[in-house]
Amino acid sequence: MARIVITSRLTPHAVDLLEATDHEVFYRDEPSPMPRAELLVAVATADALVSSLADRIDAELLANAPSLQVVANVAVGLDNIDLVHAAAQQIVICNTPGVLDAATADVAIFLMLAARRRTTDREAELREGRWQGWGIAENLALDLSGSVLGLIGYGRIAQAVARRARAFDMDVLHHTRHDTGEPGWVADVTELAGVVDVLSLHVPLTSETAGLISASVLGAMKSTAVVINTARGAVLDEEALAEALEKGKIFGAGLDVYQGEPSVNPRLLRAPHTVLLPHIGSATEGTRRAMCELALRSVLSVLAGELPENRVN
Repeated sequence: MARIVITSRLTPHAVDLLEATDHEVFYRDEPSPMPRAELLVAVATADALVSSLADRIDAELLANAPSLQVVANVAVGLDNIDLVHAAAQQIVICNTPGVLDAATADVAIFLMLAARRRTTDREAELREGRWQGWGIAENLALDLSGSVLGLIGYGRIAQAVARRARAFDMDVLHHTRHDTGEPGWVADVTELAGVVDVLSLHVPLTSETAGLISASVLGAMKSTAVVINTARGAVLDEEALAEALEKGKIFGAGLDVYQGEPSVNPRLLRAPHTVLLPHIGSATEGTRRAMCELALRSVLSVLAGELPENRVN
């Protein structure tokens, strides 16, 4: 019998998958992240850990978990996990790829539409009683249809965005470190930024991608372009973005992720023409349930001596 630690509340019925097992389950049925001190105690006797992005699975924690066999992160990103130390301890790391592609791509397209049409500004005017009625030259914004989309990264989510964008008659370009061999690949980030109407971020947070969208990249963009981020906040220089928005150097931005989550840079909260969402890219009932179930199944597979397909190391 193994001990499985689940650090925070999962979707309804997800934990039911564990009922038929003989494993001991510690389930913390709270939406907030597990306090660090409690987490260190919990992993000391854990064979398996089901974590969220808010849990820092670093060298200190892993050194405190001598019997840990597997960590299943209920997310695609792994920037909260020290993969090097996990590999050194032969701990299997799993994530939840594939099941959230559609939901996250939908939110990216929503942010593009909202930023190009400045719907947040218009809604605020309406709610505050400032709307003066329909006028043929009033509330003009920019089309999404027929514009050029630039994708930073070209993994599953980015490709799902590309498919949706083509339904809007958008031309789709993309940048990755290595040539994908696909039409529309652009080798240089700044070059891509200079020719697109929408720049959408879809890369994991690593030492190479941190701050990738810098002041110089933003400075290359058209004054009519928008930036969309559904990846990780730290991929984007938030201070540089705020300045670009404040000075009208770009048309707008749509953000679902932030560097200091759950805190948000105050300049972004005040920035004009900015659509802000609270990291809801995968937040549909079906998607989050699929993520939880995939994480739990991967834990059970490892404990049964199998290697799940969604392992990353």
